[in-house]
Amino acid sequence: MTLVAGVDSSTQSCKVVVRDLTTGEVVRSGRASHPDGTSVDPRHWWDALLAAIADAGGLADVSAIAVGGQQHGMVALDAQGRVIRDALLWNDTRSAGAARDLIAEFGADQLAERTGLVPVASFTSTKLRWLRDAEPDNAAKVAAVALPHDWLTWRLAGYGPEGESPLGPVLEALTTDRSDASGTGYWSPTTGDYDRELLIAALGHDAVLPRVLGPSEHAGTVHPDVTPTADAVIGAGMGDNAGAALGLGAASGDVVVSIGTSGTVFAVTDSPVRDVSGAVAGFADASGVFLPLVATLNAARVLDAMARVLGVDHDELGRLALAAEPGAGGAVLVPYFEGERTPNLPEATASLTGLTLASTTRENLARAAVEGMLCALAGGFEAIRVHGVEAQRLLLVGGAAQNPAVQAIAAQVFSAPVEIPRPGEYVAMGAAVQAAWALTGERPTWDVDTVARPAVDTRPEILEAYRAAAASYTG
Repeated sequence: MTLVAGVDSSTQSCKVVVRDLTTGEVVRSGRASHPDGTSVDPRHWWDALLAAIADAGGLADVSAIAVGGQQHGMVALDAQGRVIRDALLWNDTRSAGAARDLIAEFGADQLAERTGLVPVASFTSTKLRWLRDAEPDNAAKVAAVALPHDWLTWRLAGYGPEGESPLGPVLEALTTDRSDASGTGYWSPTTGDYDRELLIAALGHDAVLPRVLGPSEHAGTVHPDVTPTADAVIGAGMGDNAGAALGLGAASGDVVVSIGTSGTVFAVTDSPVRDVSGAVAGFADASGVFLPLVATLNAARVLDAMARVLGVDHDELGRLALAAEPGAGGAVLVPYFEGERTPNLPEATASLTGLTLASTTRENLARAAVEGMLCALAGGFEAIRVHGVEAQRLLLVGGAAQNPAVQAIAAQVFSAPVEIPRPGEYVAMGAAVQAAWALTGERPTWDVDTVARPAVDTRPEILEAYRAAAASYTG
């Protein structure tokens, strides 16, 4: 049996899955936690990756591996390959002002044309501008800029700081892929080239950037001093959403809604999307086409917060929500608990409106939380459709997608048939798809099972009430 491995180095943890090359069956897996916070020392990711590999039974019998990772995180390296400061993660909003500065300098139209993006606090370019302005001494030390998956791939191949790695600090050995490069704010999905002018405008000077690999290219092999393998090939890796798309086998006509720490709505398209409003990020995917995406900062955490308030677990929260009528008796939750990325409101807070003495029940509060979370994502779904993306089915993934209330209410909020794939670590599973692709030169076609198809039950009044409440944030 030939085995391939995929990694998901996410905000909260590192997951490793090992799959059978022939069938795609997951034969074993491992996991390790990451520390909390929006600014993290990347060494924690490296330690977690090694621990997750060990928890998955090691790589001694694995022929290829690829790393999927959280997008946008700024890993700044000096000339000796050392991490200069903690990496700012996608959900660190301190660079919101830097995003506004870049837009003022270049214009939203020009930036969307050149990179497919209009800067927000999440993107790497804005974090580099923040570093330039807030920590100029650290910015001056930057010799190379990597993303989380780039840095982990580099370390797997044996590179890193002198004394901590067998091959030393060869910055030119850094690699990435189209999907992650497209989230930096200084790479063009259309031309496939870095925009050095934008990098310099962000950081203040030029720097080494990872070489962008194609879907089936190799980033090297796992160095035996890192972990024993049978000369395992390393695939290019990818950003987390692109990894999920690969793992789900998403194709044209599919829209994926992922409910995790953040919420994402994305589609696979043959043509790039440029949205000068900035609502839709015109990313590339990991297969050679494109991945227009809308992200929200507040997703499953909305349910966590309401479950905590009501003193229940998620199962009971779902039962309460289903016991309420659609519309939650007029209660509407706009769930901007941690600010928001789409719409771009980094300093916003949540609001709960429409309450009366009669409507203030545990059932309505639970339902308002589920409806608010899904309506925020539905706004992203409609933003993508404005750009001509056809939605023949909507794939709902993430832990919260298994909640019957989330499934039923999604079928009322979204204007497309909803399917729920079998639970799985789809980012890591997609990374394994890419590892297999790198190993054999062909993309595997492994089956993905569907566990639920809730009946379409569109209730436009839910979304209309939410839009009316959310309008107060943007005037």
